[in-house]
Formats: sequence, C-alpha cells, structure tokens
Amino acid sequence: MYAVVKTGGKQYRVSENDTLKVERLTGAAGDIVTLPDVLMLGDGKTVTVGEPNVAGAAVAAEIVEQARDKKIIVFKKRRRQNYRRKHGHRQHYTLLKITEILTDGAKPSKKAAAKKPAKKKEPEAKAEAPVAAKADSAAADDLKKLSGVGPVLEKKLIEAGVTSFAQIAAWGPAEIEEFDEKLSFKGRIEREGWVEQAKKLANGEEE
Repeated sequence: MYAVVKTGGKQYRVSENDTLKVERLTGAAGDIVTLPDVLMLGDGKTVTVGEPNVAGAAVAAEIVEQARDKKIIVFKKRRRQNYRRKHGHRQHYTLLKITEILTDGAKPSKKAAAKKPAKKKEPEAKAEAPVAAKADSAAADDLKKLSGVGPVLEKKLIEAGVTSFAQIAAWGPAEIEEFDEKLSFKGRIEREGWVEQAKKLANGEEE
C-alpha cells in the first residue's frame, strides 16, 4: 500500500519503511508522529482520492533525527550602488521512517522509544562556575573597539562567553557561522571583518 501525504506545504508518495526528509516537525529522535493530511491511498488495485483528505486515513512515522541541511549561500548585489549582501542558510529538517499507513481511524501500533533519564550534574561543577565567571570578567577586552559593535552587541558576545579579542581572532569558518546564526548577526562578522580587526587589537595595534 502507498499513500500521498502532505506536510510542510509539500506532497510525498510514501510506503511502509520508506525514509523521508521533511520540513522540521516537533519531536525528538525515537518519537512517533502522525501525518493526518493523506490526499490519496492506493493498494495496486484500487485508488482512493481524498476531498481533499481521505477520511480516517493517516500516516505514522518515527523520527530518525532532527538535523540541518547543507549550507546555501544567498548573495544579493545591485549594480552601480555599491550594495552587496552575503548570507548563509542551513534549513532545519526532520528525517522520518514511515512505520504504518493507517485507515478507518486506526491509531499507530508502535510507541515512542523510551528516553534515558537525564544525568544529574555534580555539585562540584556548580561551585566552580562563579570563580570562572569572575576570571573571564576580569580579563575582558573592550569589544566595542570592533567596527559595528556597540553596547548591545557587546552584551550578546559576553553572554555567549566571548570576552576577548584573542577569542575572536582565533575564529575559523565554523565558529563564524556558529556565532553569526546563534546571535543573529546576519553576516556582520565577515562584513565588518571582525577576525582581522581582533588580530590587530589582540597584538596591541589600534584600529
């Protein structure tokens, strides 16, 4: 049996045990999700078309993983206006394994995998945290010396654990992408040349 199911604004033809990459769904690996928008059912002999959905039909699937797709580059340019914008984007997606095609209002027979209990943190680690925070604060650089960094952006960087020019100077492509997305800088790090500025400032060279 196969079904045509709609999720994330797209339609997919699926059968049992198929793997499917769809727009991100809520849940964790091992959870069972139900896709209720079944547009068509077929068993090789007969085909049932919904109006728009097939009544009582659904597709059950297990979440294999929550991940992000390959990075794409979005580059915008306007002629003779000195306008250039470069952004990277990695789309979130959910990888599913189809477990059942349900009809007549049936419920999924497979249950979600049992989750392991979270480990308790050791009390020693909590006691050491304030000491490390004080040390970082004492050694903090004036990040506002970087082009485009004001009090708001400086606060974001410090809250993310970035307190010195040496840290920024050591960033590679992976770290640049991580902080750009985590702090919503929208390409500012590369656009303003923070890494090169931080290298000079870390060596005592004023901009």
